[in-house]
Amino acid sequence: MKRKLIIRYILLGVLLLLVWMTQSIPALGNLYSQTVYPVISRVLSFFSNLFPFAIGDLFIFGSITGVIVYPFYARIRKKLPWKRILLRDGEYLLWVYVWFYLAWGLNYSQPNFYQRTHIPYTAYTPEIFQEFVDDYIDSLNSLFVPVKGIHEKQVRDEAVKLYNQLSDSLGVHRPPFPNPRVKTMVFTPFISMVGVTGSMGPFFCEFTLNGDLLPINYPATYTHELAHLLGISSEAEANFYAYQVCTRSQIKGIRFSGYFSILNHVLGNARRLLSEKEYADIINRRLLFKIRKGNRPRFLIHPHRGDGRGDFLE
Repeated sequence: MKRKLIIRYILLGVLLLLVWMTQSIPALGNLYSQTVYPVISRVLSFFSNLFPFAIGDLFIFGSITGVIVYPFYARIRKKLPWKRILLRDGEYLLWVYVWFYLAWGLNYSQPNFYQRTHIPYTAYTPEIFQEFVDDYIDSLNSLFVPVKGIHEKQVRDEAVKLYNQLSDSLGVHRPPFPNPRVKTMVFTPFISMVGVTGSMGPFFCEFTLNGDLLPINYPATYTHELAHLLGISSEAEANFYAYQVCTRSQIKGIRFSGYFSILNHVLGNARRLLSEKEYADIINRRLLFKIRKGNRPRFLIHPHRGDGRGDFLE
């Protein structure tokens, strides 16, 4: 038993060292994200797809529960000393730490978007930003379409097709399977209370969506979380890929979802960077797309509110 314990500690130490080296050496981070992670994600996704529920959610819940409950069980029932109990809890947490980074987390160490794509960085100027806002709002208004239902297969097929098309030019992996399986969050009621729309399950390379998602949010959230499965760790980059995928779709509901998904980001930046008059012009006069319910128009963005928050009424 002592020999097995020593071997286990040595293996844990080696894996920890490997994780820390990959985090510290850019070449290793790039090697992991480009060659190692695609293999790991394919294997873990294949395994997790065998289950109809999110096993990653249950693993996290079970781990948290176990780390809290085990010390009391070991002390009261097993009469173990606190030192041994805390060492076991600590070792378990280190194994979870290693598993997280080797399974997905080392994607944080990959080159950023500009380095991966060799696209030159464009510095901010008021003129460029104003032009972007004008074009964005014109597109948002002109492309409005009521999104009344969630068509899961349609969204999945469009996402896979477009990620395959954009992979080389935008520095993102292709989907590992033609039909990546999205799962519903196990604890959807609680997750809805804290406002989370989706998540990437790093331990088993599965991505999940909130079961209470509105139809208009589903395509953008699906493509955002799929970006994480494809190795994108940055939330900003995942938003960017979701926008690029959805707005290239020929399906109107998916395209509008892509534009709508970044509305709060655009308005937040506009309020920070534009003058009060320019921002008020956006809110009061330019954001005029509506949803009609019966014969009565209902605004998605309240035309007289100046805080930049959306009122989605359908």
